[in-house]
Amino acid sequence: MMVGLQGSGKTTTSGKLANLLRKQGKNPLLVACDIYRPAAIKQLQVVGKQLNIPVFANETSKDVVHIAKQAISTAISKLNDVIILDTAGRLHIDEELMEELKKLKANVKPHEILLVVDSMTGQDAVNVAEKFNEVLGIDGVVLTKLDGDTRGGAALSVKKITNRPIKFAATGEKLSDIEVFHPDRMAGRILGMGDILSVIEKAEEEFDLEEAEKLEKQFKKKELDLDDYLAQLRQVKKMGSFSSLLKMIPGMNQIKDLKVDDKEFVKIEAIICSMTKKEKRDVRLLNASRRQRISKGSGTTVQDINKFIKSFEMTQKMMKQMKNNKGGMKKLLNGMDENALKNFKF
Repeated sequence: MMVGLQGSGKTTTSGKLANLLRKQGKNPLLVACDIYRPAAIKQLQVVGKQLNIPVFANETSKDVVHIAKQAISTAISKLNDVIILDTAGRLHIDEELMEELKKLKANVKPHEILLVVDSMTGQDAVNVAEKFNEVLGIDGVVLTKLDGDTRGGAALSVKKITNRPIKFAATGEKLSDIEVFHPDRMAGRILGMGDILSVIEKAEEEFDLEEAEKLEKQFKKKELDLDDYLAQLRQVKKMGSFSSLLKMIPGMNQIKDLKVDDKEFVKIEAIICSMTKKEKRDVRLLNASRRQRISKGSGTTVQDINKFIKSFEMTQKMMKQMKNNKGGMKKLLNGMDENALKNFKF
């Protein structure tokens, strides 16, 4: 049973959790128990459709207990082994909301009640957690919006006040951006030490090993071209936003003004896809008229193309140095100063 205030990301988190449980071999059913917020049922149905996870909804009933009991019967008949109730929220805690949730808990007897908390709200998150725990008796907390500017300091206070574990953390907008909460990794983020283990896990989960090995062999035989570059870019994009990944890398938070706009990668993809095969293999062919044509085809400016080609040539140079240096990437990065990193465009 998912509970929390409106705007905390409860409906999306319900979908993310269902997706995570399915990866673990479960067969989840999402249940629309928010009968008040306009389009709340539709939102859950859209999330379910995107994930190909079934959603139970009864748009004619105004009795959430009745809806939940119907959903349980449906889950038994359809062999769903996990039911996730997406309950109603409010803009603030009120008696009517709490009474409904208490009634739902008493009649349905959920195995777990998870409170969804917006980590960006700071002290408010603590107050919300305290009140929900006092009235309902929550079993765990899900922290959302950890991909924002916050480092998750609210996690410490929420745990202290409720004495309930933080079970999951939502780290981005994609429906795959949820992970089991690891206290030691969160401590690293709060202290600015990064979270390299989460980066590795994301890579292991999302990267196509066969494709990666194929690209590695190509790198050894020839120079990096734009087809290789685009393949790598698409692999990394599966892991989530580049901004959130950079925050997990130790030391990156200490470099001021290091910002990555994820929209830039959409531009880069459009630029590369507007090139011919020959142009992708050899960027030296890109004269003024070719760049003008690519600009029109990709919906970008010639300046965008010039900037990207310049950064790509820098990447090619780095790849050459890595092949020639025994120390590889570590030796190469040690030789780069902060300004080089700030000016580097992926």
